[in-house]
Amino acid sequence: MAHFAEVLDGIVTRVIVISNGDAPGELSESEPLGVAFIQNVLGFSGVWVQTSYNHNFRHKYAGPGDSYLAESDVFVAPKPWDSWILNTETWVWQAPTPMPDDGKIYDWSEESQAWIEVTP
Repeated sequence: MAHFAEVLDGIVTRVIVISNGDAPGELSESEPLGVAFIQNVLGFSGVWVQTSYNHNFRHKYAGPGDSYLAESDVFVAPKPWDSWILNTETWVWQAPTPMPDDGKIYDWSEESQAWIEVTP
């Protein structure tokens, strides 16, 4: 099986799965072959980028709303808050201040730029 994300203006719009039995060759090993199949046989135009269900490449499995950073060749989750910064070593969004590590539950407050303890 091969998984491909449609990317429009850097944002994943959908992900499709192609069974190896539906297309000639080994799609999971050839991104160009998969893209050609999508465009020429399925008739879907646009930009298609292979994604890994097992997270073997491009950081994460792409989902609708994720970003594709072509210059780094990775998929990243949507930015959760305007103030958060993307860590380009882990490709994970980080708050401006670390969440307390005291076993309590916290939620980020964009307004106060601080972690607020959640009480049940």
